[in-house]
Amino acid sequence: MIDKNIGFIGLGNLGKNLANSIQVGDFNLFVHDLEKEKANNLIKEGAKWCENIKSLVDQCTVILTCLPSPKAISLVMESSNGLIDNINSKHLIIECSTTDEEELIRLSKLVKSKSASYIDAPLSGGEWRSKKGNISVLVSGHRESFNRALPILKQIGYEIVYLGEKLGSASTVKALTNYLASINLIAIGEVFMICKKYNLDLRAVYEAIRISSGNSFVHTSEGQLILSRSFDAQFTMDLICKDLCIVEKLRKKFNIPSDLIHLVESIFIEGKNILGNREFSTAIIKLLEKKCGEELYSPNFPKQLIDKEPRRKGIEIKF
Repeated sequence: MIDKNIGFIGLGNLGKNLANSIQVGDFNLFVHDLEKEKANNLIKEGAKWCENIKSLVDQCTVILTCLPSPKAISLVMESSNGLIDNINSKHLIIECSTTDEEELIRLSKLVKSKSASYIDAPLSGGEWRSKKGNISVLVSGHRESFNRALPILKQIGYEIVYLGEKLGSASTVKALTNYLASINLIAIGEVFMICKKYNLDLRAVYEAIRISSGNSFVHTSEGQLILSRSFDAQFTMDLICKDLCIVEKLRKKFNIPSDLIHLVESIFIEGKNILGNREFSTAIIKLLEKKCGEELYSPNFPKQLIDKEPRRKGIEIKF
C-alpha cells in the first residue's frame, strides 16, 4: 500500500522544488517551514499548510525534511513538540538534508525509540534539475523502509541508487561527490584563466572541453555560470564547506594520506571568509580572478540553468 499523505518540512531553494514534485503526483501534500511565505505557491496549488510540526505529523504517514544544516535538523527533530515528540510506529522519516553519519545514527536512535522508521536520501545534480524531478537520489537505511519510500522518491528524482542498509552511507557518498565536484570547479576556473591569458576564445574553449576527455557535469553546468558571470548555482559557500568538512573528517578517520582534500577545503574556507556564507560556491572563481587581475567572461552563456529534459518517472538503478 502506497502512503498518500506526505509531509514536507524545509522549503528552501531545493525543498520547494521537491515538494512541488510531490504535489504534481498522486499525493496529498502537507507543508511546514519557519517562513510561511515560502509555502505560498504550494498552498495556491492545493498543499495544506501546517502551523506546527505536530499538526503535520498528525496528518501524515511519511515526512520528508530538507534542511540547511545539522543545527536546523536537530531543531526540527528534537525541539519541544518537534518530530521526535510526535511520531509513532506508522511514520517514516526521509532525511533529504546532508549531514554526517554520526549525527544520522544518533538521530535514528531517537526515531527508533518511538518505533518509527528513518532513512537518509540526499539529492545530487543541482537545484535546477530538481524543478522537473530529474535530480538524482542517493538512499541508505533499511531496505523495507526504502521500498516504502520508493514511490515518493520516484516522484522527486529520476535516477535513484540504494547504497545499503547502513544508515548514513548515502549522505557520506553525497559529501564525497560534492568533494569531487569542488575539485572540478576549481580546475575549470584555472583552465579558463590559462586560456584567457593565452588569448583564446573562451566559447571555443568551453566547446572543446565539452567534446573532450576533460568534460564533466560541472563543466557543462557551472562552467556556463562562470562564463556568464552570474555564478547562480543555488549552492552556497557554507553548504560546500559543510560537505568538505565531512570529507576531511572521513580522511582523518580512515587515515587516508591526502594533500588534496585539505587544500580544496582551505580554498573554499577562504572563499567563505572573503565572499560570505551565502555567496554561491561557483563564485570561488572570483578569488582566482582577483589574484590574476582578470575576469572570466564570454557572451551568450545563460545566467541561470534550465532543465530541458521532460519530467520523467523515477527509476531505481539496479546492479
